[in-house]
Amino acid sequence: MADKPIDISSLLPEDTPIEEIRRRAAKDMGPLGKDNGAAVEQGDAQLVLFEGITIRKVFHENEWHFAIVDIIAALSESDRPSKYWSDLKAKLVKNEGFTELSAKIGQLKMASTDGKFYLTDAVTVETALRIIQSIPSRKAEPFKRWLATVGYERIQEYQDPEIAVKRAILLWQAQGRTSDWIEARLRCIVVRRELTDQWQKGGITGREYGRLTNIIAKKNLRS
Repeated sequence: MADKPIDISSLLPEDTPIEEIRRRAAKDMGPLGKDNGAAVEQGDAQLVLFEGITIRKVFHENEWHFAIVDIIAALSESDRPSKYWSDLKAKLVKNEGFTELSAKIGQLKMASTDGKFYLTDAVTVETALRIIQSIPSRKAEPFKRWLATVGYERIQEYQDPEIAVKRAILLWQAQGRTSDWIEARLRCIVVRRELTDQWQKGGITGREYGRLTNIIAKKNLRS
């Protein structure tokens, strides 16, 4: 078969929302980072350690939610993490616009050092990453890598069909990949699947099949 331009615009237009790309890519992420432990249940709580600092997390609406003050304590080394978070939140509202982000901050009951449960500001992995960007800390990058290991543990595909792609995105972010690189990588996954399905139905196999899939990767992904 002679080389021909491959038009992927009909399969995945440039203006396709990233949420749709993620949804379609999730079908082909396979068992990447899959946790084979027992499925976590609504309301389950855990204490996890980052460099000796205890961070509380609660499973809510099919996602782990982390206590923001604990994240602040781990990254800022402040002896008043609640005050630090209050000041940071005010700064974000004033200088950066916080409406969208604040809507993603919930309050969940978490155990305190006195053994009682109090409503505590808590965020998902994705929202935590956004907040971390506003905390100057030498521990920020190590924390992101740590979050990649604890952020989605024990969540199963039946609880969240996109869990595999979420794990992959978090790992890529921890590796320092840009948003553009991640979107291009997900596009490559989607386009490769849809085109290869068509080629297989058309009887293309072997060396020609490999050549065409390599072309897709080169057109969609730049390392």
